[in-house]
Amino acid sequence: MNAESLIDRDWNHIVARLGGAAHLESSARRAKAFLRARMIANAADLLRMILAYCLGERGLRSTAAWASAVGLVDISNVALLYRLRQCGDWLALLVGQTLASDAPKAAQGRLIRLVDATTVRKAGALAKTTNSLWRIHSAFDLPNERFGFFELTDERGGERLDRIPVVAGEIRIGDRAYLQPDRIGEILEAGADIVVRAGWTNARWLEAGGEPADILAILRKGAERGLIDQPIFIARKSGGPLDLRLVAVKKPPHAAEIACRKARKQAMKGRHQVSKGTLIAAEWVIIVTSLARDAFTTEDVLALYRLRWRIELAFKRLKSLIGLKGPPGTDERSAKPYLLAHLLMILLLEPLVDEFEDSPRWALAA
Repeated sequence: MNAESLIDRDWNHIVARLGGAAHLESSARRAKAFLRARMIANAADLLRMILAYCLGERGLRSTAAWASAVGLVDISNVALLYRLRQCGDWLALLVGQTLASDAPKAAQGRLIRLVDATTVRKAGALAKTTNSLWRIHSAFDLPNERFGFFELTDERGGERLDRIPVVAGEIRIGDRAYLQPDRIGEILEAGADIVVRAGWTNARWLEAGGEPADILAILRKGAERGLIDQPIFIARKSGGPLDLRLVAVKKPPHAAEIACRKARKQAMKGRHQVSKGTLIAAEWVIIVTSLARDAFTTEDVLALYRLRWRIELAFKRLKSLIGLKGPPGTDERSAKPYLLAHLLMILLLEPLVDEFEDSPRWALAA
């Protein structure tokens, strides 16, 4: 099974998963993507044609020929492009509805949300020289192994820990890009906990009394044991310091050497001398968390952070299985629907992920 087959022989399954033909008709009219039947008989046919173009390898002209060949609609490539540009709000609505229908219930236990973003390049020669891109901000929810949030921005939309609405009781996990003290404070105040990786220089570390904490001294002190778990405070711009836990584990010698080599290489590239502090910190995985020590052991916190690879695998599925890549056109009116079509399809395919060879469930068991 693949995305292309769902548009062909399994199309009825897609329509059913999206609430049925009548629901598609209603939502398309609300979003002004389909106002009246002319060349295209109904909203389901319109969606099928749009997805066939966005998910397939056909261009506009070939998709229009395919639509005519299967008896869907006799339409020109120009008319198809016009229809695509009208579907952005509708596809965003369908993505939101599909996410909501599969939203986990907090009563089933603590939700674990893996937060990250992936990017695809914009089309055109100018984009290649200016690093223009589309950024897809995501949350991957455990234990139900589903994307639970998408937001699409351009390169100006930065990665933010608080982009995703908080579910009370959730545990939000992020990499170093998400060590954002003021936003962490908002997450905690909303009733969630965090597990976030940290760099030794990207936080103002404080002792309980407000004095600066020497993070390198803490790492040196814990070097013999190779494991650190202690209270730590982090300053923020607004509000008092965050009262957190510092959890750190020393990397195995081989991994530490690779990290130090990478730090030296980056310093050479930037034409500066690598600092001793950078080399010391490179030998550690440093994490901050709000989880209470009496409920979550050091090993529990480290195990939670190790779950972060799941969202990387989910992005791999999105790009390899669904074929997500940069949209072919430079016009935002057609580029956004193109990307949203791929996000919608991964949501529809995820319940069937065990049928695919890169299922994260068997990967975990290996």
